[in-house]
Parts: sequence; structure tokens; C-alpha cells
Amino acid sequence: MRQQKILGCSCPLGNAMSALGSKWKPIIVMVINNRKLRFGEIDARIPVISRKVLTDQLREMETDHLLTRQEFKEIPPRVEYCLTEKGLALLPILNLLEEWEAEFDIKTEKV
Repeated sequence: MRQQKILGCSCPLGNAMSALGSKWKPIIVMVINNRKLRFGEIDARIPVISRKVLTDQLREMETDHLLTRQEFKEIPPRVEYCLTEKGLALLPILNLLEEWEAEFDIKTEKV
């Protein structure tokens, strides 16, 4: 696990953060949600992420079994991503984080 080594712990929270340890993965989970999306659709919904970083994050999420990648042998090539059961289980948790942010107006606080 990538992030677990950085955190230096093998506790449950450390393990969970290793799967979601980037700022983009939770956002990607929320964007894909309960549907199948093509790479370009995900890219268009997260315009601030580079295509390279998005590709890297999607590959890591596939390795961590958070999503599946289905490749269609067509011209032009088509690839669709959808969340696995493991990825879908994150949606209620991420929704709670959104509610927490809204309740405490986290985006405007200075650290």
C-alpha cells in the first residue's frame, strides 16, 4: 500500500487512507457515482485535474478495486469506468464529509 508506508501505521484508518490518500480520488468517486462514465466525461467534470494525473489516479483506483475499467475494441477506442461495490460503499461516507463541510463552512476557514 502506497500511503500506508508514509503514514507509518497499519491501523484501519491508515489502511483506508492508503486507498483514498489523494485529493482527487474522493472527487473521482463522487463524479462517477452510480453510473458508467467515459474518460472524457470524467475529465470534463473535473477540469482542474490534468489528464495525466487523472489517468494515474484511475489506474491506482482500479488496482485498489475501487472501480472497474471496461475497454471496448472500437475505433475510436472507448473506455468506461464504474465503481465497484467497494467504491460504491464510499459514497455515504463522502456524502457525510460534504455535510460536515457545509455545516462548519470549512472552505472559508484559515488554518
